[in-house]
Amino acid sequence: MVVATADRHIIVYNLASPQTEYKRVISPLKYQTRCVATFPDRSGYLVGSIEGRVAVQHVEESQQPKNFTFKCHRDGNDIYAVNSIDFHPQFGTFATTGSDGAYNFWDKDSKQRLKAMQRCSLPISCSAFNHDGTIFGYAVSYDWSKGAENHNPAVNKNYLLLHATQENEVKAKAKSTTTTTRR
Repeated sequence: MVVATADRHIIVYNLASPQTEYKRVISPLKYQTRCVATFPDRSGYLVGSIEGRVAVQHVEESQQPKNFTFKCHRDGNDIYAVNSIDFHPQFGTFATTGSDGAYNFWDKDSKQRLKAMQRCSLPISCSAFNHDGTIFGYAVSYDWSKGAENHNPAVNKNYLLLHATQENEVKAKAKSTTTTTRR
């Protein structure tokens, strides 16, 4: 289990011994943590922040060279918070949602975005795949990222939307096995 706490601290627990911290680290992201998700195989986790970045982190020291961060939920110079991260239950790919009203599907292993979806008119505050990954549900609502002064309940209505996922949107692309030879 991975827990993100104040001051960018991240605590990893082994659920076989949940009363004892397994590891405590500082997030590699510079700003406030907004969300965290554990890899399906529990070998690492993703951290999303208010700076429109996601960090891919592995728990064990031997896997640390595989760690990286990437930018997402940006529009030109505008930076939006990553509000939610959820792994696809079958393929191990993941979705991020943000204050920009967008959701994207990603493959951490190939370090590629699989699909960028059309933006909503309001932020997407949370999301999840269903048990078999055939439906991606997300909540469109004001997320308070712009403060109380920008909240207008008469205009900013809340919606729960469902997207029927297609395999080509959420399944990792096959790795190329072609090699080139120099002559």
